Amino acid sequence: MSLSEAALQALHMLLEGDPSLWGIIYVSLRVCFFAMLLAAPPAIMLAFLLANFSFPGRRILVVLIQTLQALPTVVIGLILYFLLTRNGPLGAYGLLFTQGGMILGEAVLAFPILAAMTLSALQSADPRVTETARTLGAGSIRAAWTLMMEVRFAIMAAIVTGFARVISEVGCAMMIGGNIAGVTRNITTAIALETSKGEFAQGIALGIVLVAVALVTNAGMALLQGKGGLK
Repeated sequence: MSLSEAALQALHMLLEGDPSLWGIIYVSLRVCFFAMLLAAPPAIMLAFLLANFSFPGRRILVVLIQTLQALPTVVIGLILYFLLTRNGPLGAYGLLFTQGGMILGEAVLAFPILAAMTLSALQSADPRVTETARTLGAGSIRAAWTLMMEVRFAIMAAIVTGFARVISEVGCAMMIGGNIAGVTRNITTAIALETSKGEFAQGIALGIVLVAVALVTNAGMALLQGKGGLK
């Protein structure tokens, strides 16, 4: 099959609503959504603590977060595999080769990106924002909320970046999920499988979906930032 024929077949699969194709897309989006939901709150909270408080081990935590960003996804997948395997510390929970395990793995991947980018945004924020809020009678929680709203676009950018990382990675998803059809097979693992078999149509179709998701998320981010975001 030529590349043009495979591309036409890919478009046909998308437009005709191929059940297996859209099932893979659903698994990928579901896992990424819940992974971000699991990772974002603690990552943002940790970034706020690191930006506003000094405590023993703070520098070590910052270095650890920065290091985790650079780790290959397959290495993180390998570590989690040994933790989740039947004889591992978390083996009793039965998360290996399940969507729950994939959600955990993708959350671990997203966490350092969310924490590092939020920390950078908070450290770059104008300190007068918090000072002004306190001068106007705001309590600690209210002042913290004011600061978070000041850097909200940077936090949204961190969330978009984290989402992009987890939806496009293959190593951790393959090792933790096992690429089981109808259960843990997501977009990237399906692309790897199909192209290795010489079946390019589904791989192209799923690649188109990944590009579409990237365009939609970034366009949504630009719209949230205001009219100037699309310039």
